[in-house]
Amino acid sequence: MVNLEWYRTFKAVYKNGNFSVAAKELFMSQPAVSQQISMLEAHVGNKLFNRKSKGVEPTEYAKLLNNLIIDALERLENVETSFRTKAEDANRLISVGVSRHLFDCIGDLLIAKFDLIDFTFAENDELFALVDAKKLDFAITTKRFDTFDTAYEIVGKIKLILVAPTSLDISEFRQKLKSDNFTEIEQWLNAQKWYSHDARIPHIKLFWLHAFNKKRPSMVPNYIIPSENEMLRLLSKNEGIAATWNCNARNFIKKNKLQLVWNSFHVPEEFVYLLTAKNNNTNSFFEIIAKELKLFFGNRL
Repeated sequence: MVNLEWYRTFKAVYKNGNFSVAAKELFMSQPAVSQQISMLEAHVGNKLFNRKSKGVEPTEYAKLLNNLIIDALERLENVETSFRTKAEDANRLISVGVSRHLFDCIGDLLIAKFDLIDFTFAENDELFALVDAKKLDFAITTKRFDTFDTAYEIVGKIKLILVAPTSLDISEFRQKLKSDNFTEIEQWLNAQKWYSHDARIPHIKLFWLHAFNKKRPSMVPNYIIPSENEMLRLLSKNEGIAATWNCNARNFIKKNKLQLVWNSFHVPEEFVYLLTAKNNNTNSFFEIIAKELKLFFGNRL
């Protein structure tokens, strides 16, 4: 039975017209190349190369053999390269930057898809700077960065909502919403205990800005828990209200641990972007991450 490596060696010698050059290309010794060509000649029963003062030249049979095997051999080598690339990708460490509150809703998704990820927690501008400096392979942001050296794709939308434990009676609040009495709506909300993932209460401020056209709410948060997921977990077991991204609240609401208090049409959705530096040889990862995120954010509340 013919050894496929003999054909690979034949191709290299045929292309280069030199045993030494072929040996370097194949990472083999010159005697090993000569031996494989001799074994192939014995197998096919014909001489393949004639020696010259500098290198070798193919015989007529070698030209015929090359025509017969070159297409099949190149297809086989392409398959081999493809498998090798996939194997390298599967074992490559990728670096992904994301804000802590977005990580809470998509971290599990990425960990389930890739074996090796180095996560960095930061906010939008810092994440862009790290990608732009090629210190991160990817960043997931809620701000668009459109520059010559970076590429982005919209992968979803998120929205701030208000949630509370299912034990909280919000029937009075629902009546106030129906009557569009925003003064009483705000008063009712201010009277509740509030949870926040950040002492600066960015989610609450943003919600108030759009829902009530006010730059700052009058309440002070009762509990500040620096992980949005942990904040929601504790809220589900206690009393109070929190402003959170709908993607983070989704599973809690599905499991009947939290209830939706207010999904205000005044509060706009925000785009989620996947950002990467151009020409960083991570296109296959970018496509996979983008696809997974689109599927995830497509299933919104």
